[in-house]
Amino acid sequence: SNHPYLFARRAQQEGMPVIDDPLSMIRCANKVYLNELMAYNKVPVPPTVMIAGTSDLELAAQTLGFPLVLKIPDSSFSRGVKKCANFEELKTLATEWLEDSDLLIAQKFIPTEYDWRVGVLGGQPLFAVHYLMAKKHWQIVNHKANGKPDQGGIKTFTLKETPAHVVETAVKAARCIGDGLYGVDLKETKDGVFVIEVNDNPNLDHGWEDSGEKDEVWVRLTQWFLERLDRPGR
Repeated sequence: SNHPYLFARRAQQEGMPVIDDPLSMIRCANKVYLNELMAYNKVPVPPTVMIAGTSDLELAAQTLGFPLVLKIPDSSFSRGVKKCANFEELKTLATEWLEDSDLLIAQKFIPTEYDWRVGVLGGQPLFAVHYLMAKKHWQIVNHKANGKPDQGGIKTFTLKETPAHVVETAVKAARCIGDGLYGVDLKETKDGVFVIEVNDNPNLDHGWEDSGEKDEVWVRLTQWFLERLDRPGR
C-alpha cells in the first residue's frame, strides 16, 4: 500500500519502463521469500532458521550458535535486525517481535569489516563497493538511541578489481529477482561469499557508488531505458 509501489505499478500499467518494478519490490521486501529463493537457486546464504514461534528458538540456538542475528521479514536500512548474544536475549527479542510478525529469520552471525555491495543492472554487473561497518558496531549503520544514525564509510572498486566470485554470485542472486537495478549485499569470508540480501532501488550517488566505473554507470542506466522505450508496442 506504500506510494512508491503504487506509483511504480501505475507506471507499469501505462506501458512505461520501470527500473524498480512492482514485482521486484515485493520480492526484495520479504526476507523469508528471499532466503527461500536464493536457497532454491543454489545461491549461497548464511545458515538460516525460520522462526514461527518460541518453540523454534531451541532449534535456532542449536543450529546457529551464538551470537546469531535475528531479523523481521521486512527489515531494511539495518532496522529490524538485531544481534543476540545468548538464548535469553533471543527469547526476549523473538517474543516481542512475534507479537507483530508471523515469522522471524535467524541467521548465523558472520563478522566482517565490510559488506560488499555489487550493483547489477539488467542482469549484468554495474558497480562494486565496500560498505564499511559503523565505528565500534557490527552493522554498516548504527541507529543510536538519540535518533542520529552513524554510518560507516565506503570504498570503491572497479569491476575488474572486484573478485570474480563476488561478482558472479551477486549477478546470480540479482537474476533471480528480475531485470532491473539491484544492490546485492555479500559477506566475503575464508569459507566463500554469502548473499545477505538483494535490494531493489539501491543507493547510486555521484562520487560514491559510481566512482569505480564513473560515466559508464550513467551511460548504461540511460541505455536501459532507451532499449525499453524502443521495444515494439511501446
